[in-house]
Amino acid sequence: MRKYSKIFNLKVSENLESFVKNELLKNTNITPEVFWNKFDKAVHELSEINSQLIKKRENIQKKINEWHIKKKGENFDLNEYKKFLFEIDYLTKKNENFKIETKNLDSEISSIAGPQLVVPIMNERYALNAANARWVSLYDSLYGTDVIQSEEGGSERYDPARGQEVIKYVREFLDEYIPINGTSWKSISNLIVRDGNLIIYKDENEFKLKDSEKFIGHRGASNKPSAIIIKNNNLHIEIIINPRAFSAAHDIAGISDVIVESAVSTICDNEDSVAAVDSDDKIKCYKNWLGLMLGNLNVKFEKNGKTFERKLNPDRSYISRGGTGKKLHGRSLLLNRNVGHLMTNSAIILKDGSEVPEGIMDAFITSAACLHDLDKKGNSRTGSIYIVKPKMHGPEETAFTDLIFSKVEEALNLEKYTCKIGIMDEERRTSANLKECIRSLKNRVFFINTGFLDRTGDEIHTSMEAGPMIKKGDMKKSDWISAYENNNVDIGLECGFSGVAQIGKGMWAMPDKMSDMLDQKIDHLNAGANCAWVPSPTAAALHSLHYHKIDIFEKQKKLAKREKAKLDNLLSIPIANRPNWSMDEINSEISNSAQTLLGYVVRWIDQGVGCSKVPDINNIGLMEDRATLRISSQHIANWIHHGVTTKMQVIEIMKQMARIVDQQNLSDPNYEKMYDNFENSVAFKTACDLIFEGKKQPSGYTEPLLHLNRIKKKSNQN
Repeated sequence: MRKYSKIFNLKVSENLESFVKNELLKNTNITPEVFWNKFDKAVHELSEINSQLIKKRENIQKKINEWHIKKKGENFDLNEYKKFLFEIDYLTKKNENFKIETKNLDSEISSIAGPQLVVPIMNERYALNAANARWVSLYDSLYGTDVIQSEEGGSERYDPARGQEVIKYVREFLDEYIPINGTSWKSISNLIVRDGNLIIYKDENEFKLKDSEKFIGHRGASNKPSAIIIKNNNLHIEIIINPRAFSAAHDIAGISDVIVESAVSTICDNEDSVAAVDSDDKIKCYKNWLGLMLGNLNVKFEKNGKTFERKLNPDRSYISRGGTGKKLHGRSLLLNRNVGHLMTNSAIILKDGSEVPEGIMDAFITSAACLHDLDKKGNSRTGSIYIVKPKMHGPEETAFTDLIFSKVEEALNLEKYTCKIGIMDEERRTSANLKECIRSLKNRVFFINTGFLDRTGDEIHTSMEAGPMIKKGDMKKSDWISAYENNNVDIGLECGFSGVAQIGKGMWAMPDKMSDMLDQKIDHLNAGANCAWVPSPTAAALHSLHYHKIDIFEKQKKLAKREKAKLDNLLSIPIANRPNWSMDEINSEISNSAQTLLGYVVRWIDQGVGCSKVPDINNIGLMEDRATLRISSQHIANWIHHGVTTKMQVIEIMKQMARIVDQQNLSDPNYEKMYDNFENSVAFKTACDLIFEGKKQPSGYTEPLLHLNRIKKKSNQN
């Protein structure tokens, strides 16, 4: 049984109380007594509002369900539908134009366009890797991925031919975006710095960059530099010169590597990619975040019989063209994604016996951890705290987030608007009212980001009663999707985001398909995003190349002049008007969803893994988190509800897919089989409940059932 301490009107789990006292607030000007006193007053005021907002979601959804049921069999009238949505306060009238007024944003947010990593904060090794992914070897990133094709691609033995292909690729990249006047990077023999200028040799002949301003400095002696520092589109490139290195053995210029500025910012995630269900789990998340803010997070691990220690990288020093010492920030700018407004947590019990709203607890504790950074400015050099807030429904909820962080600032003696908010545009009511959502946070907002996966889940759930949804794969070609993606950019530009705040796009979900990512993910920049999500440091390095190709701020100027996305398209419902799928098509669609759903849920429930690479039915590894789970569960629930399939049919497919998932996890010693153990497998039962109870789940969210059953599993394991 969890032990609690009575603190004012709260019951606080003893381990959380200890963490706050002995770690979180240590060496700050906030005492535990003051913290808990202010938290107590704030949380009891805020939790009531929180509860009312959740009830409003439920009431609106009930009215939408009833409207669709009433209109069943009638021709869909969009104007009538919009009028109805205004009447129930689902849609909010747009007011006058405005520009955001957020102050003290770091350059990584305002002026540097680049990749954004998302990492589960629960895993300290991953968190450190992500924080250090600001600078990544382009040589390593290319050599270890399918971007480079060679016979030895999967071998651990070094392949010289593959290595040469890497060097060729990098030199061609430099030729295109850092061109030399009169020659190629492929044929140079030496690099020196003379009188603040980069001198490039081919044999005895001297050359310079076409744009000499791209050279900003070096390391080492000017006549024998160890690194050349280049800047292009506000991103840095380090050309490393070490003739003795293995990788430079056949390089006449002695270039051993090219380091690219990669993950400019990183979201440390407390939400969709973690399985944190109680105070033990939450403290682990909070401790890792605190370690990042203190700058002392480290982890020791063994690999191939050797012990390694990982810690935060220092800043990178260099000598400027003017001969003075300069530094480049050594780590990614770290943002913290709190949970949304829905869930509660047993770590703190309120005076009425209810659990604390988890998002409010996150707000106070993750912000308090940032107190340690505000003086030393190891993360934000402008003294800001960056919180990403997901799963908000409309302007009232974004305004509530503003209120939460006003209370946080009061409790922590912070200047108003120190806490900045990133708006995840991943719920339909937020998409349709995005301008007013931004207005409610105009002094705090630092990004808007489209979350296609969650947004699709909400699209299905909101219109559950409208009819059977089109196939998942067809969603990307539907009218609402393109309107949604364009609207996010249109509204962001209209509200003055360009050059001030981030307009972001979603995740690349296939970490092994880097060649495809290089081909496709540049579309996010062409769509107007000045940051887009990646799943790994390697993906960050490769995606960074896109930002050298496109000046995103010039691109945004052009996009600002296009015709704006239409609300009518955004509100179009992706139902199949005349579903005529064959039984094979139906079974294939359900099988694909069921297999990935099971593959994800079994790790979540049994092992507490909130994000992982799950092989799909074709054994292609896909990054799965709660957002992908939300789509799969809601889609099958919708098809059952409208008679496309049956519960019996789905159960049979689920059992077949359980056998496949079991086989895909044979190498995992901690894996618990589901097949032939259906009655006792908490994971299998949870996966089924997510589908068969999906219609009743609030907004189609998966968290309530996942949390309930993970707690059950943990209690059985203890």
